[in-house]
Amino acid sequence: MGLERHFSEDGKELTIVLDEKFDFGMVQEFRDAYTNDVSGIKEVVIDLANTEYMDSSALGMLLNMQKSLQERVGRFSIVNACPKVAKILQISRFDKKFEIS
Repeated sequence: MGLERHFSEDGKELTIVLDEKFDFGMVQEFRDAYTNDVSGIKEVVIDLANTEYMDSSALGMLLNMQKSLQERVGRFSIVNACPKVAKILQISRFDKKFEIS
């Protein structure tokens, strides 16, 4: 499956839903998800409901996304992380850069 993108009706919120495995193999697809056709977005939501594995390259991809969009996007959030992935985010102190719920 890879990932899915969903936009809110007003086009201001982009939700990226990731697959079971979020790792280096997703670099280009993930980058394309937040760079193509996203001119009006103000919020990015990363949905990890399906994600059971995340490695350090995934953390880097999230940081690169934030750095790339920080000029125009006001809110970055990560939602629906399973306990194992949530622990990785917590240990990596991602709660300082992303809203995590």
